[in-house]
Amino acid sequence: MSSGHRTMTLFVTVLLGMILVVLGLGCGWPTWAWPAMAVLLLVVGVVTHRILAPAPEAFPRALLPEPDLPLPEPMRQEQRVAHVALPSSVTDYDFSFCATVRWLVLDTPGDAPYVNPAGLAVDAVLQRARVVTAQQPPHRSAFTQHQLDGALATMRADSTGRVMAMAQDVSLSLPELDRERLAKLSNVRKDEDVWEHERNYERSKRAYLGEDVLKDTGSAVVWWLSRNDEEVEGAVDRIGLLARLSAAANNDEVAPPFEHLIPVSSASHPDGRAEGHERYDWERPFDPGYPPSQNGTEPNPDVDSFLVWFGFSADDPDVEMFAERLINLARVHGKTAAADEIKRRFVRDTADEGEDGEGPGPSQPDEPDR
Repeated sequence: MSSGHRTMTLFVTVLLGMILVVLGLGCGWPTWAWPAMAVLLLVVGVVTHRILAPAPEAFPRALLPEPDLPLPEPMRQEQRVAHVALPSSVTDYDFSFCATVRWLVLDTPGDAPYVNPAGLAVDAVLQRARVVTAQQPPHRSAFTQHQLDGALATMRADSTGRVMAMAQDVSLSLPELDRERLAKLSNVRKDEDVWEHERNYERSKRAYLGEDVLKDTGSAVVWWLSRNDEEVEGAVDRIGLLARLSAAANNDEVAPPFEHLIPVSSASHPDGRAEGHERYDWERPFDPGYPPSQNGTEPNPDVDSFLVWFGFSADDPDVEMFAERLINLARVHGKTAAADEIKRRFVRDTADEGEDGEGPGPSQPDEPDR
């Protein structure tokens, strides 16, 4: 008897007994009726058991040609692959691939050759993964791993049609040394890009200044005026300076129309003398336009530059008077040698000096305030 039959018999007996107990208590049955009720329940239980019991088998199941055997446990159709090198889009930088490969063997004809389903499944998964990784740069291993999760998440038949394979628990990484190399190369490329942009900016700026702004004096003046449109007089005052600047930018001389606008103090030669004014020989009269000495000596230009700075010209009648005042000032400060040199050069027609040697005679000017 099976457990189902016993359970049903017990359930029917207990249910009938409860009904009879309720009726006996409600109707006030006499004492002799309760033993009769117990006998009745017993009879009902036996009858119920006989009714629910299955019919006996005509032939024992164990003696059948194909007896019911226990089902075998399913084969574990998965395999873990680890540290498989897959190429990236950059040569010599390979990903390290790990995953759990699962497969399902397909039905085949009876004469089909025997295969290793694990090998076919692993090869099919690696071929699918290779197609994805070969298109991605090595520094995007995390992004490529998510792509592989989606590309390998579906069961697909391999090229032989014998198995269907997929992969799960995919992991993709790049070796630490390769990551460090890529980081260094990335920093170098970034620095090189910045340097190239700076060079291009410098070239553009030089071309703008040399070929446009300082192409000639007029362009330089217009450029300065465009940046200072409220200072027209300032632009006029700077024409000489801009003319020199544009001439220097083009390795040329200042155009003749602008030579007279160049300030004397700013247009100086490398040796220190003013442009248009040569060095002077102490043995000749003061003349800013006199040619330089031809004897190979270089006289001292300090006094001449001093007179030019004060605005004296060669034909100015006050040059000698100013020189006499310089002589007196030099002697007051004890510079007798300098006073004698200035007197010998500039004061030629004055009267003889007094006996005390302190200066010229009646034509001696007033001494400066001490």
